Amino acid sequence: MGEQQSTSSEQPPPPPQPKSISPYGPARSTVQGAPLTKEEVEQYNDFFKASLYLSLGMIYLRSNPLLTTPLDKSHFKARLLGHFGSAPGQIFTYMHFNRLIKKYDLDAIFISGPGHGAPAVLSQAYLEGTYSEVYPECSEDEEGLRKFFKQFSFPGGIGSHATPETPGSLHEGGELGYSISHAFGAVFDNPDLIAVTMVGDGEAETGPLATSWHSTKFLNPITDGAVLPILHLNGYKINNPTILARISHDELESLFRGYGYQPYFVEGDDVESMHQAMAATLEHCVLEIRKFQQQARTTGKAFRPMWPVVILRSPKGWTGPRKINGRLDYLEGYWRSHQVPLTDVHKNPEQFALLESWMRSYEPERLFIANGGRISSSLRQALCPTGNRRMSANPVANGGMLQKPLRMPDFRDYALGVDHPAETLSASISNMARFLRDIISLNPNNFRLFGPDETESNKLGTVYEVAQKVWMGEYFPEDLNGGNLATEGRVMEMLSEHTCEGWLEGYLLSGRHGLLNSYEPFIHVIDSMVNQHCKWLEKSLEVSWRHPIPSLNILLTAVVWRQDHNGFTHQDPGFLDVVANKSPEVVRIYLPPDGNCLLSVTDHCLRSRNYVNVIVADKQPHLQFLSMADAIVHCTKGIGIWPGFSSCPAGSAPDVVMASCGDISTQESLAAISLLLDHFPALKIRCVNVVDLFKLISHEEHPHGLTNAEYEAIFTGDKPVVFNFHSYPWLVYRLIHGRKNAEGVVVRGYKEKGNIDTPLELAIRNGTDRFSLAMEAIDRLSEAGGVLEGRGGEARELLRNEQVRCQMRAFEEGVDPVEVTGWVWPSERRGLWSERKH
Repeated sequence: MGEQQSTSSEQPPPPPQPKSISPYGPARSTVQGAPLTKEEVEQYNDFFKASLYLSLGMIYLRSNPLLTTPLDKSHFKARLLGHFGSAPGQIFTYMHFNRLIKKYDLDAIFISGPGHGAPAVLSQAYLEGTYSEVYPECSEDEEGLRKFFKQFSFPGGIGSHATPETPGSLHEGGELGYSISHAFGAVFDNPDLIAVTMVGDGEAETGPLATSWHSTKFLNPITDGAVLPILHLNGYKINNPTILARISHDELESLFRGYGYQPYFVEGDDVESMHQAMAATLEHCVLEIRKFQQQARTTGKAFRPMWPVVILRSPKGWTGPRKINGRLDYLEGYWRSHQVPLTDVHKNPEQFALLESWMRSYEPERLFIANGGRISSSLRQALCPTGNRRMSANPVANGGMLQKPLRMPDFRDYALGVDHPAETLSASISNMARFLRDIISLNPNNFRLFGPDETESNKLGTVYEVAQKVWMGEYFPEDLNGGNLATEGRVMEMLSEHTCEGWLEGYLLSGRHGLLNSYEPFIHVIDSMVNQHCKWLEKSLEVSWRHPIPSLNILLTAVVWRQDHNGFTHQDPGFLDVVANKSPEVVRIYLPPDGNCLLSVTDHCLRSRNYVNVIVADKQPHLQFLSMADAIVHCTKGIGIWPGFSSCPAGSAPDVVMASCGDISTQESLAAISLLLDHFPALKIRCVNVVDLFKLISHEEHPHGLTNAEYEAIFTGDKPVVFNFHSYPWLVYRLIHGRKNAEGVVVRGYKEKGNIDTPLELAIRNGTDRFSLAMEAIDRLSEAGGVLEGRGGEARELLRNEQVRCQMRAFEEGVDPVEVTGWVWPSERRGLWSERKH
């Protein structure tokens, strides 16, 4: 018989239906299970309600905190501020992780990434009892709760982010994008720590957050702790959908697998089933983390597992009213719940009534009033860890409590020999790298060097003699030939300034030490990150229980004046302007003129606490000016007269002051002094050098500033000053504003003139070269009259001719003349140094 033909109307099976991306419905989760008893679910319901009540109370109430009387408009704050939308999901995560802390005795911190997420973490700190311990005035009774509510987003109170006043916080979240990098920084060299990190789906759209997912490629499961990210898909930002909440399950899962994570979904709005799903999922993730760590630590072989990430999809403003305004406008599950969910309660009777009904639905009379204004002891005991196991009380988040001073070698042992000032050529950074190398060796678990793929380029490669770059990716055979890669290392490199800075900040905030090195022009990538860290430090000074943390140290090299070969795009020294704008209580800027000063400054910065220290030093070989003994004195003062390069007899007033700040700027200024003395041997010149930039500002504005008497003793009150500055000249003008004779100071610096130049030609373009400086001094002295005896014009012409000749040489040969590149302080003037130094 022939093959039987089907005559039926069979159709191929339909394709599988796409998984829902709605935040509504019974819980849908990757991990199945129901680990909670009925009693535990009820307890979590109660704790969730208590937390949500506190979150709403912070936004709305200034009195009647427990609604013991009918709500009245007088109970509201006059100006309603705060954000509710992300609070439910964060609270939900926090309280469920507490169960695992109790069950497995975990060491954990909570990092709130979503913007303005303070109501979530503040509510937990209050319910755990930490807040009242830290702030006794916010006691666990009706009056204490009133104060707790009123202070939130209120003048004289606290902000709406997880600010330094927030117990358990080391990440404010004011500017979005840094939660993951801060979390990884905190767990590096903290092998038992888990950083539970909420990532807002709006935050997830930022560039810094996107790059920080790669941090697992640098996480060693033997020596480091773990980060458990929870991507919170509540669907909306201020007024717009979020991208990751509107792509398919498959696409989202593929995205995170591509990043190197194993995603676990928890989705829905049915509270009871969501409790079971979240409890099961978080426990699975913790067990996965412990399994990976145990495997690596037992075998001694570090590997990169697929670390877990939880994707929590719940409605924005979860548990709030679904619709408002006559049921015309969506609230829960929509952007309207992002900030203050009901904005018109002062004037709109419907919203007023709805708010009271909503708040009473969380049963404050049962959960608080029945227990004297606090949650019951049995509920706290059942759900909250105790002591330092509370995430709101973990000392890691107050890292200064844990910090240990660095073991420091004596920086004087690395001194560069300076037999004759301005005659010896050495590479200051390369020499300082030997100092860093030994710091790393002495502090194998407490210090890391961070930078965006520039450690070798910045002449710091000597550190590889004792420590390699951390690399948990794949290896190629050629990596053995100078790759300097290892699973255990102390150098952290990724071509993302944001991620490197975030790692370092997290490392410092949790009590360890480090340094970031970067090309000067591209440090601008993290302007706003440094700005945020400065604000954290300044506010921390006002919080009595915050312990000082190691300073954020930033080394800027590959500086503007040696970016002649890379061109205009690589020429920008303006980071100093950004830092100078910050609070004088927390920022310091140092421009050491030579290698021994660089050693002294670096030692000082690494020992300091609660500052942002910026050090600017070029990586190329330069003339060395000071012996180590002289460098220590000079750096201790921060500013000083260099008598050895001055021609002004002791006790007499100078004709002109030649000042400088910055290594290359100093060399050009000294060469200008030499040129002036060639033409005017009797000219009385005072040489001044500045290491600490804030010495220029008044002592009334900055603790490092000079008094007016000190300033005038150096710069005089009436003589012309030609100041050669490393950065934009306008910064110096700003700092000396109000000083006597400020109008007599001419500042030369970078003026946005550049191209592919030689070093001298770049300086000429900006008027910072030796010829321009000498001519400026002649012009100023000529205006003063008499000093130059009418010979200024002739000397000026000769200097201009020489300047043009050097420019022509650069255009024709592509290099500067040897008399410029090989310039040293003339030997016939050595006596000037030895005579005047003493």
